[in-house]
Amino acid sequence: MTRYTATAIVLHWLVAALIIATFALGLTMVDIPGLTPTKLKYFSWHKWLGVTVLGLACLRLLWRKTQGVPPYPDSMQAWQQNAAHALHILLYILIFAVPLSGYFYSLASGVPVVYLGIIPLPVLIAPNPELKTLLKLVHYTLNMSMLACVCVHVLAALKHHFIDRDGILKRMLP
Repeated sequence: MTRYTATAIVLHWLVAALIIATFALGLTMVDIPGLTPTKLKYFSWHKWLGVTVLGLACLRLLWRKTQGVPPYPDSMQAWQQNAAHALHILLYILIFAVPLSGYFYSLASGVPVVYLGIIPLPVLIAPNPELKTLLKLVHYTLNMSMLACVCVHVLAALKHHFIDRDGILKRMLP
């Protein structure tokens, strides 16, 4: 196998696009002053996107575990392979941790999550003002960590494509 499967490629780019949209929407909604209908609508959309990312991340991880991944090129140094592997692990952790922290932040705030306005997700914790404050910080910190990791991931992919010309990026392109 020299490339990712078509399913892996679709899941990668779909999750990436949804993460970018969720992040942008999150930044937009928190800058809206007061509690307006628009802000409430954006919060709902943000949660729905987060739940969708979480569901697709589960599918993506399952696909990766059952289908495997293409090996790195022999020209790639061992330290780069180890760094890439570590970054992928960290990205997967964050892809799960960010929406889960948002989910628990919403619950601690006393606001249940109703996916697409139709499917109520389980309320696993009671409203808790102290936990709400902590989870808000956790959710923000995890988001900023993901942003940093995504930037490193993209820069590394571009370096491999334009400088090393080793085909790493082409393995994930449609």
